[in-house]
Amino acid sequence: MAAFSSCLQLPFSLLHSCSQSPFFFPTTHRHPCSASVPPANRRLYSDGRLSRVFRAVNKAARIVFCEEGGGSGELEGLNVGFRDVCRWESARAHHRKRELAECRAQIASSEVVAEMENSSAGAYGALSQVCAVLGTQWGDEGKGKLVDILSQQYDVVARCQGGANAGHTIYNSKGQKFALHVIPSGILNEHALCVIGNGVVVHLPGFFEEVERLESNGVICKGRLIISDRSHLLLDLHQTVDSLREEELAGSKIGTTKHGIGPCYAGKAIRNGLRVCDLRHMDTFKDKLAALFWDASCRFEGFKYDDLLLNVELERYKVFAERVEPYIADTVHYINEAYRQKKRILVEGGQATMLDVDFGTYPFVTSSNPSAGGICTGLGLAPKCIGDVIGVVKAYCTRVGQGPFPTELPGQDGDTLRTAGYEYGTTTGRPRRCGWMDIAALDYSCQINGFSVLNLTKLDVLSALPQLKLGVAYRGRDGRILPSFPADLKTLGEVEVRYEEMPGWQVDISTVRKYKNLPAAAQAYVERIESLVGVPIRYIGVGPSRDALIVKD
Repeated sequence: MAAFSSCLQLPFSLLHSCSQSPFFFPTTHRHPCSASVPPANRRLYSDGRLSRVFRAVNKAARIVFCEEGGGSGELEGLNVGFRDVCRWESARAHHRKRELAECRAQIASSEVVAEMENSSAGAYGALSQVCAVLGTQWGDEGKGKLVDILSQQYDVVARCQGGANAGHTIYNSKGQKFALHVIPSGILNEHALCVIGNGVVVHLPGFFEEVERLESNGVICKGRLIISDRSHLLLDLHQTVDSLREEELAGSKIGTTKHGIGPCYAGKAIRNGLRVCDLRHMDTFKDKLAALFWDASCRFEGFKYDDLLLNVELERYKVFAERVEPYIADTVHYINEAYRQKKRILVEGGQATMLDVDFGTYPFVTSSNPSAGGICTGLGLAPKCIGDVIGVVKAYCTRVGQGPFPTELPGQDGDTLRTAGYEYGTTTGRPRRCGWMDIAALDYSCQINGFSVLNLTKLDVLSALPQLKLGVAYRGRDGRILPSFPADLKTLGEVEVRYEEMPGWQVDISTVRKYKNLPAAAQAYVERIESLVGVPIRYIGVGPSRDALIVKD
């Protein structure tokens, strides 16, 4: 316990010195919780720095106590006590005035939608001019639903990276299901303009199929959807190469969706890719296309082509060029003009942080940056423009394809989660691997992205289980708690996960719409996650429909 006491002294003194530092400038963006923070500390909290200090101290306390042999019960008591001490300092009373929290996410009826659109004081209207929604785990967290709901408050909804390997399932006000892959989830909001940014790779045949499905169901896309002229074109060629590459890897397969995402980004990196703007110059398009075909035939023995195949592909893209022209725009200029005109911009990330090519479980990752950095590079928007960043986290963990998964549940509990949560890929239909909530990975994701708040999804799925577990830390082969998420997959594959057990609630919560009406055990689960990562959970999903969302005050 002495070690823990000494651990606390440094952060509190650091906290005090930081508040007096001339380098802690007040931010021009007022954090919504600043009204509940003591005046002396408002500038600390307003740009999220106090939240990060709090998280670091909390993590340090966990590590010290685990290394001294404290059990999960002792660890839980320690964290609760620490949180009580820090509550006034870190504004743990959460982000909104109580009267604002009464505006709930029940937007299933057109009357509620209209009310929210006209209310700047609603639970969603208080978000910043530019807000981003990003995944925190290995994807499939339910980002599309929150983007669909928040889009009612935004003028522009933009995708910044990835391609059709992303699958976002959303429902309209009538309960009709839509599976989106490259088109932003804000398309159901008829007042929003949707942007496919320069960081997205676009497969035009798939894009037009998606447009046709939407328009056949009464969703208008023309005039409401634009594609960056800087976006790279994903060809059928890339999909063929993706499959050949996986076959070549044999026992070391990545588990790619085989949608050609990796080969397309590889072409972008080695500078032989085709961009959307190239469709405006068909006189040179053939030579660039031929170079791609030749390159693939040199690399893979199984790839064969001739002039006939090349000419057929060229004719297809001549048709696509005419058809896509009304959608093409300089989105970098558009996004920045929209920002200058004070329009509200909502950014939708594809995949998630643990699949980030730089920060994820490499090489079992995607080929882009689904973390916060991808917002700027994928849209051409300056970092200073970005306000709230919302992290979407499933109440348990899933991942598709190969790669390490420390908290995976291979047995009956895993099957129960998969069945209850219908854990099958939107894009591929593949069954997802399921496991317990991984706090170590989530905390790492929070560090990288600097989330303002979290959206906890699929809490209702856990209702079937009598006991729940949280993976709170990783213990290495030497018995010591790892201080951070390891880059080395050998190390990650050898960790022993330290769990905390919590009781389940075993009652249906899918109809609950107010946080206070959740079972006590469900509230304890939510608040335990908050205390471990130091980021407040603002939104809680309890079902797939639009109205199945709790806004926590």
